[in-house]
Amino acid sequence: MLIIGLKISRFIIMNNPQQLTFPWSKPSRASFNHFFMEDINSGVKDALLELDDLFLYGIHETGKSFLLQSICNYYASNKKSALYIPIKEVKVYGTNFLDSLENLDLICIDDIDLIAGDNEWEIAIFNLINSCLISECRLIFASHLNPSTINFNLIDLISRIKKVDHIEIFPVSSNKIPEAIKFVADLRSINLGDKEIKYLTTHSKRNMSDLVNIINKLDNLSLQLKRKITIPLIKQLI
Repeated sequence: MLIIGLKISRFIIMNNPQQLTFPWSKPSRASFNHFFMEDINSGVKDALLELDDLFLYGIHETGKSFLLQSICNYYASNKKSALYIPIKEVKVYGTNFLDSLENLDLICIDDIDLIAGDNEWEIAIFNLINSCLISECRLIFASHLNPSTINFNLIDLISRIKKVDHIEIFPVSSNKIPEAIKFVADLRSINLGDKEIKYLTTHSKRNMSDLVNIINKLDNLSLQLKRKITIPLIKQLI
């Protein structure tokens, strides 16, 4: 996974293993194998791996950005070009970089709802969709909003977005939080006992983004202090 561009180079992540090499390349380890996918969300991965355009939506902190980067990495592993664009970071830099992207295999646009009401961006995305229809570049959008509730000004853009298949991703169920914590800890070879997992479940925010951050901080603190991860150590962080 490569970061490209000038001012926006920190934010746009692009994959093209056949052509692109840059000194500022930044690896990304986002992978479907590293995402805790319970049964209620099993259809999400299947939809991402299909060839049709897709709109992925769900409340904040459900892993949408991670999944978009995962599908970009999946395309790269199959020697296809993919571009991840988080609107939240790049919107301020204008729309010019969207020109001629339709020759890629995949473009993932995160937080698409943030362009609503911005005529320049709405027109640029509408034109990109049209170009991608001709070139057969796949588009995947993501938002915390159901696409039917996004208040775009451009009627034609609304019409285009409505034609895209959409799927909702749900947060990890409360009864699955301990299993999800263990899943994340095992991926990082972090030894967490049942008591510690239970404590994390009951004394921290119950979304995976915060839990992953806590687990990473615990791992670093444990290494620094050369101590096992115990409840007293957890209490130092939360």
